[in-house]
Amino acid sequence: MYAMTAQVAPRQRPRALWADARFVIGVVLVLVSIAGVWFVVASSRQTVPVYAATRTLLPGESISPSELRVVDVALGSLEGAYASGDTLPPDAVVTRTIPAGELIPAAAVGAASEVRTTAIVVPSSTAIPASVEVGTPVEVWAAPLDGEGVRQAPRILVADAAVAALPSSDSVMASAAPSIELIVPRASVADVLSALAGEATLSVVPAQGVS
Repeated sequence: MYAMTAQVAPRQRPRALWADARFVIGVVLVLVSIAGVWFVVASSRQTVPVYAATRTLLPGESISPSELRVVDVALGSLEGAYASGDTLPPDAVVTRTIPAGELIPAAAVGAASEVRTTAIVVPSSTAIPASVEVGTPVEVWAAPLDGEGVRQAPRILVADAAVAALPSSDSVMASAAPSIELIVPRASVADVLSALAGEATLSVVPAQGVS
């Protein structure tokens, strides 16, 4: 008789602990990724009400909610960077030019004591380009007279002015040097007045980069 060989089933090894841990970590990473995507999508859909200018605001002008419009925008981490009903002081003024339609930056709102500009009227010996409007950044050039009354080459007198008001068409036609109201730094006022007293020829031109 032939002896029957008994077949013994191979012993199953127990599942390694590190394999179970890796599975759990993988599941956790997937859940974290899903939660992160959901948070980003939810944040992008959240809007906050902030103020936008209904007209061009010039440095030193007082602003109030009645002159602004509320815009709901999704700002994300920039939420505190723009003025809203909760952050706009009752006696707020603009510290820089804000074009019409632009959101009001919180950094461009301050107290009257923080404003370092003032309005001054100057005659321009050159015609005002049609592209220039209220709020347009401009430069003031001056061609002074020397001690012998000879006109010198023009130079920049004020490099960072802004138009506060334009002359009417009637005044432009009636005068070869139309007067234009500008917002200039207070530190430049003495130079402008001195140039006018010295009969320098002043010209108002758009600042570089303004067409």
